[in-house]
Amino acid sequence: MRWLDFGVIVTYLLGITWFGFRFRESQKSLKDYFLGGRNAPWWAIAFSIVSAETSTLTVIGTPALSFNGNFGFLQVVFGYLLARLIISVLFLPQYFRGEMFTAYELMLRRFGPNIRKLTAGSFLGLRALAEGVRVFAISIVVSIVLGTGEFVSELFIVCLTLFYTFEGGMTAVIWTDVVQMFLYVAGAILSLFVILQQIPGGWDHVYQMANEANKFQVFDFAFSFTPEFFSKTYTFWAGFFGGCFLTTASHGTEQLMVQRLLSAKNEKEARLALLASWFVILFQFTLFLIIGIMLWVYYTDSQLAPPNPPDRIYPKFIWDFLPPGVSGLVIAAILAAAMSNLSAALNSLASTTVMDFIKPLDKQTRTDAQYLALAKRITVLWCGILFAIALLARNVKSVLEAGLGIASIVYGALLGVFLLGLLTKRTGERAAMVGMSCGLSLMLYVKFFTSIAWTWYVLIGTLVTFLTALAASTVITEKEKQTHV
Repeated sequence: MRWLDFGVIVTYLLGITWFGFRFRESQKSLKDYFLGGRNAPWWAIAFSIVSAETSTLTVIGTPALSFNGNFGFLQVVFGYLLARLIISVLFLPQYFRGEMFTAYELMLRRFGPNIRKLTAGSFLGLRALAEGVRVFAISIVVSIVLGTGEFVSELFIVCLTLFYTFEGGMTAVIWTDVVQMFLYVAGAILSLFVILQQIPGGWDHVYQMANEANKFQVFDFAFSFTPEFFSKTYTFWAGFFGGCFLTTASHGTEQLMVQRLLSAKNEKEARLALLASWFVILFQFTLFLIIGIMLWVYYTDSQLAPPNPPDRIYPKFIWDFLPPGVSGLVIAAILAAAMSNLSAALNSLASTTVMDFIKPLDKQTRTDAQYLALAKRITVLWCGILFAIALLARNVKSVLEAGLGIASIVYGALLGVFLLGLLTKRTGERAAMVGMSCGLSLMLYVKFFTSIAWTWYVLIGTLVTFLTALAASTVITEKEKQTHV
């Protein structure tokens, strides 16, 4: 009976790899490789944004949140909408002044080469660590299906994803994102109905049990200036403002997302893609939270012990209880989300490395074709680094919160210095570097020595970076002339 599932999974993996590989002939320049030639329609970029924002962490981590809690995570998602409005008004006009390949070229224009390297380097460290956790999340799914160890599971998916990313560049990333997003959402919807059939009493029973247990609670407006309040992850204040600052940083300053926006034909289409993506995000997070509640009802009624860690609940139920063929399709959908995010990460890490470090410092005169070949080699190098980090990420408790927590440490400093460049005119490069360094240092302390919830990280890091740089600018004399954005 398992052979049907294996057949579905293998067919998908080979099919999506072949589909991405087909774009190799269109990769003739760095603009093609890193920006898809700026030919993708806005709706494809919108779906690609959703795919990058989702990843395996969402697919297997979100059901675990509602399984153990309620709908409180949606408070974070509502903050995502405000962030998109801020990015549309404040960031996009600057990104479409001239032709940019990376977000950090904006820092070069406003401050200088040193802050460009610091922001780009911060992104490389952030994305490598966060993506390493995501690669580990892939191994959870693959090891359940194939019964292989984590090493083999990670290596299997990483090599397949590298193949079409190496050949097809950003064009392959965007269009495989579109296919894979439809697949994992369809798989989730299908699994929802199958799970519902396993529960006597159907949806009415699920709703009654979940309602009595306050599983559908979304908002928590409790507020106080106490350590307990700031250590609670999903209050309205932490969720909404945390989600807003988190997404403003991730979609406004991180190359993984900005690269997609820069791939749009113009500023208007980039804005349309960004705003449209929120409605899809809201739908899919709600869908996965409902799945988590249904699994909670199932395990409660059957008095079965749920898998440990909680991130295994959804993929293990799929593999153990869904009909043959259906479970293979849903597992393939989860792998789709994983490969989608990994391919985007590889391309954005390569683009930042080449455009913000190698090319500005390169003393040789290279053709665009030579830089394109170099970019492909850098993609392979980052693939190896992510694989190594994934092997070290085996002890995380929640892959979703671990990924968001890692990102949130760096996002605050990045967002703070970007806002400094966009909202101030007198602050110079050295003051900005002082502010960013203080922001990063403080957030490392907050992460490892306090109980403050990760939803507060970006807000704290942004304020500290911004205010420290402003204070430093009053005592640091900057002789160089700044170019204001």
